Amino acid sequence: MFQVRVHGRGGQGVVTAAELLSVAAFLDGRTAQAFPSFGSERMGAPVMAFCRIADEPIRVREPVTEPDAIVVADAGLLHHVVLFDGLDPDGYVLINSARSWDDLGLGELRDRPHPERLATVPATDIARQCIGRPLPNTCLLGALAALTGVVSAPALEQALRRRFAGELGERNVLAARTAYEHVGSVARA
Repeated sequence: MFQVRVHGRGGQGVVTAAELLSVAAFLDGRTAQAFPSFGSERMGAPVMAFCRIADEPIRVREPVTEPDAIVVADAGLLHHVVLFDGLDPDGYVLINSARSWDDLGLGELRDRPHPERLATVPATDIARQCIGRPLPNTCLLGALAALTGVVSAPALEQALRRRFAGELGERNVLAARTAYEHVGSVARA
């Protein structure tokens, strides 16, 4: 089972991201579940959402405490909220930022067993360019697909088109593709 914990703020599409990830997993022929965890339930408040993906039925129904991947939609949470607790030593970390790990104050993460499983992507900037709004969620899903391979790009694109109709769907697909390519190009460099 592959477990993902997504951290962000209310209004950034964190819950939608977990749902879309689970739909993409279903489209890839796997089982999945997604659910949120809210605090004060207001715009800008810290929010977490969870997604589990497996090849067999998922019977666990509790929050993800030992994630295989952590996605951070708002780098402003990095030093104010506990984000990395329970992360598998071989886990993945994806952060919405154009800054380096050192600039983010996270240089020690590169000492983990697999530094190639760490990525930053300027998801908010990509979303502004592609979608016209600063919503990083679909960009982060494209980046996560490139970083982990947990879902295929075609399944993710199909999930986005199902969720967002017409031109908005195509803009979200473009945003996800752009972030996918960004992470892929950094990994090849």
